[in-house]
Formats: sequence, structure tokens, C-alpha cells
Amino acid sequence: MSHRVRKAVFPVGGMGTRFLPATKAMPKEMLPVVDKPLIQYAVEEAAAAGVEHFIFVTGRGKNALEDHFDYAPELERLLEERHKDEALDAVRGFMPRSGQISYTRQTEPLGLGHAVWCARHLVGGEPFAVILPDDLILAEKPVLAQMTEAYDSLGGNLVAAQDVPREHTQRYGILDIESDDGLLAKAKGLVEKPKPENAPSTLSIIGRYILDPVVFSPLDRKMKGAGGEIQLTDALAVTLPVVPFHGLRFSGTRFDCGDKVGFLQANVAFALARHDLADEVRAALRELICD
Repeated sequence: MSHRVRKAVFPVGGMGTRFLPATKAMPKEMLPVVDKPLIQYAVEEAAAAGVEHFIFVTGRGKNALEDHFDYAPELERLLEERHKDEALDAVRGFMPRSGQISYTRQTEPLGLGHAVWCARHLVGGEPFAVILPDDLILAEKPVLAQMTEAYDSLGGNLVAAQDVPREHTQRYGILDIESDDGLLAKAKGLVEKPKPENAPSTLSIIGRYILDPVVFSPLDRKMKGAGGEIQLTDALAVTLPVVPFHGLRFSGTRFDCGDKVGFLQANVAFALARHDLADEVRAALRELICD
């Protein structure tokens, strides 16, 4: 049975208020980790998993995202003239082909579930991925590629999952587990941001999803959940009697780049993972720490 995932949705309509004033005029998804914006890491991860159609759910002030994924003839010509081949490759290397990117607008910030619902006509009736760029994951094999391998034999809904401290359960969607082999956990229920004493487990949903289009049916109802928003987790819980739901414990280190400390940690970790930067960054960190 094949469940090929050809489309990915990127909900990028958020305001990024935790990074003001930096995000006053720049989308938070354009914040750079080392030398690439968060959104580029997300798109490259999707492409590495075989995604062919990249769907951005945007909002006001997100024009820089569209420009980033467009050609810049003047810049490329300048780089060519100055023989800056490495920089030219960096500018051209990640670009999807014409027609592979679509944009739709989330006119009101009504939650993640609403953002995904806004992409329904572009997704159509096939399984699709959802990637939250704020969740940046350093992994030998990209996490979405890990998920598509598992999904081919599972179908239904699949999320990236990670155990968190019990006192942090109210930050996440939490799985109510039916069975668990240590890698894949089958869920019998889902709870959005439960208090620690009410959490059915500590296995949380991280910002990677592969979803059956059946999820659009409960999203159509625009039910409001935690925080008064339309929660994707609530819609997924409604689909449990219809399609199976699994959480995959992925291999990799996740950084919450919606948080200032997590963003700084990501910059250090990704720099240390680069052969061209690791030694200098390690020396610079030693100097700072020793001082």
C-alpha cells in the first residue's frame, strides 16, 4: 500500500511577537539560523522527503517569504560578475521550480487548525504534510523523511512525537496511548495542552504532521478549543474512529525557535554541526565562557 506525500503545508501567518522588535518588519520565519532562514530549513526538509508542492499559509507582512523563494536576477548577475560561485550556489541551490509553490492567506489568526483549513483547496483529497518552521530539528536523516518511510505502511495520521517533562504538558498536544513499541505509539485519544495532573501521557506532538484529508471535515466546523483557537489537535481527535493515528519518536534534536533561548541554542548547535564553522565557533564559545 502506497501513501505518497506530495504536498506540504507551511503555516506562516503568525506575528512573531516574542521576537519583537526584530519581527516588526520581518517575518519570524525569516530569522536566520547561522546563514539560512527558518523557512528555508523547513522547505529543504520537505523536499528531501519527496514533497513536490509547497503550500504557504501566510498573513499580512509576509512578502519577504515570497521574495525569498523567487529569483533575484540582479543579485545573481552581480555574484557571477564577481566570481562568487559559492554564494551563487547558496542562492540558487534551494529554489523550488516554477509552479511548485502556492500561497493562500489566513486573514484572521484563529489558530493552527484554521491555518491548515485555509489550505484545503490546494491540498485536495490526498495525504499531506504540515511543517511548523519554529520547530527546527537537527537530524542525520530529515525528520519528515523518517516519517514518510513509516507512513507508507501506516496510512491515517502520523505526527512527530517526543516525550517531555510532565510539568511541560500544558505547552503541547499530548497523546493518550493505546500501544507503544518504543518507536511508534498508537493513540486512542489526544488532548491539547492538558495540565500536568490531567495529561494522559508525556508523549507530545512536535511540529511535523502527515495527515489524511479527512481532517478537513472536523476543521470545517471551526470548533474552538484551548486558548479560544481552532486547534488542529482537536480536529485530529475527532478523526480517531475513522483513521488510525500514530506518533513517531523521531531521531534528532529539536529546538523551539519560537523561544529566544531555543533559537540561540539552535544557532550554536547548527554552527557546531558545520565543518567550515565548528572549530571557530567552539573557540569563540570557550572564550566567552572563560571570560
